[in-house]
Amino acid sequence: MDFGIGFLSNNVMLPILDFFYGIWPSYGLAIVALTLVIRFALYPLSAGQIRSMRRMRVAQPVMQKRMKEIQERYKDDPPKQQEEISKLYKEFGSPFSGCFPLLVQMPILFALFATLRGSPFADVNYTVDFQIFPQEKIEQIQPQVFATKPQNIYVSDGVHVPIVAFVPGGNRLVVGEKTKIEFQSTDGETLEQIEADYPDTEIIPSWTVVEGADLVDIKDDGTIEALQPGTVKLQGKVPGLASNKGFLFIEALGRVGAVDPDGAIHWDIVGMVLFFGASLYVNQLLSGQGAASNPQQSAVNKVTPILFSGMFLFFPLPAGVLMYMVIANIFQTLQSFILSREPLPENLQKIVDAEQKTLATDTGRSTLPFEPASTKKEKASSASTTAKKANATPSKAPTSAPKTRGKTEGKSGRTPSSKKKT
Repeated sequence: MDFGIGFLSNNVMLPILDFFYGIWPSYGLAIVALTLVIRFALYPLSAGQIRSMRRMRVAQPVMQKRMKEIQERYKDDPPKQQEEISKLYKEFGSPFSGCFPLLVQMPILFALFATLRGSPFADVNYTVDFQIFPQEKIEQIQPQVFATKPQNIYVSDGVHVPIVAFVPGGNRLVVGEKTKIEFQSTDGETLEQIEADYPDTEIIPSWTVVEGADLVDIKDDGTIEALQPGTVKLQGKVPGLASNKGFLFIEALGRVGAVDPDGAIHWDIVGMVLFFGASLYVNQLLSGQGAASNPQQSAVNKVTPILFSGMFLFFPLPAGVLMYMVIANIFQTLQSFILSREPLPENLQKIVDAEQKTLATDTGRSTLPFEPASTKKEKASSASTTAKKANATPSKAPTSAPKTRGKTEGKSGRTPSSKKKT
């Protein structure tokens, strides 16, 4: 029994999805509801992770400084060094404290992701490998039933069945032999028999040869004939019922890619990718990651949203999955904003107050929390230069005064020597 991602997808995600689809017969609304339910369920874990990241961002400079002092002071006394490091972690918290909530969330989020990438939102693929032998080895081949791993296929709205790709004679053939690949449930019922119970549904599987196209001949109904010895890889595709259904501005929930082979651009997918990148950047600002004191880290944080957005353009995902990611990002951004208003622990708040006081003294004004570090340094340097110029200006006044007086005296016909004679 699969107690991993497949178990969570089949026994947690799909029942929730079916429940909301039963209330609102819209797969788009079902995705929104499923995403919000999972995000609210994970709220305590993700909140702990965000709080830990926020505390570490404030304490990291002080912790690094004190860590170096401890390592230098007790370099010859490892037990004492370990004791002092433990006290330091007890005071400010461990940098790894935010990892545990993330590890707990990962299987659930992966299961949600896998659910939205499968039926009914996207086509489901099955892979079957065949080994073809020469005719003279026919006596060495023993027929053995072959079946792929079952996958949930929606045969009607709200009705899904575990389906396998089934080869009765096995996947080891000799040249000239024919066999047929069938789709059937784990109970032995063929896809045609299941489909007969739902006359409004039409599911037409298709097969393509991925490797060894010249070694076999395959028909639309899944009949395969071995032509030459070698290894063949076939891929069967069962269409998703909701893959062509739209929601709001999304034309098709199962559409993959922002650009079609003919060059047509799907602006709904482009818009979701761009919005995902923008929400990721805002989320970084709210969580404090965008204001890193290290210039290199700050540059990486700025480039990350662009890289992720570009990745979804070059390695596309179904539109339904992109919609889930956008909704999840909006939820996390609001969560980060709410948690950023919480007061920090007293020891960390003292660090923040001291840092703001130092910045205010250097720049002559209060600094915004999300202002980049480079801008702060530039303004501090500009303020220092202006102050130096202001201090240097009065020293020029005494040198100009005698010249003015000399010119005035020259005009009246008086000179210093004439004064002495008188």
